[in-house]
Amino acid sequence: MPAKPVKIGTLSFSKKGDANEFFRKMLYKYELGDKVTDGDAEILTHLVQMHSEATEKIGAGIESFSVRTADYGTRCFWVNRIDGTTERFSFRACY
Repeated sequence: MPAKPVKIGTLSFSKKGDANEFFRKMLYKYELGDKVTDGDAEILTHLVQMHSEATEKIGAGIESFSVRTADYGTRCFWVNRIDGTTERFSFRACY
């Protein structure tokens, strides 16, 4: 089976594995609790909009993104909403 290309905003990846590696590197360049940069937030906005539960994840609207812990000591991206609530999401669940 040939690799399936992945397009996220202006980014294009020849296969899911390349997209996974890109977002894994982004996730681990931040310390836990850090807010992501505006440039990365722009990419993550396009990414979370592709999530099968995007409406629930985005909620009232996106204020920013951060990196925090998830289950079993792992880390993930979190949507910080304009109403002060937060929601985690897995980048792998977006494409």
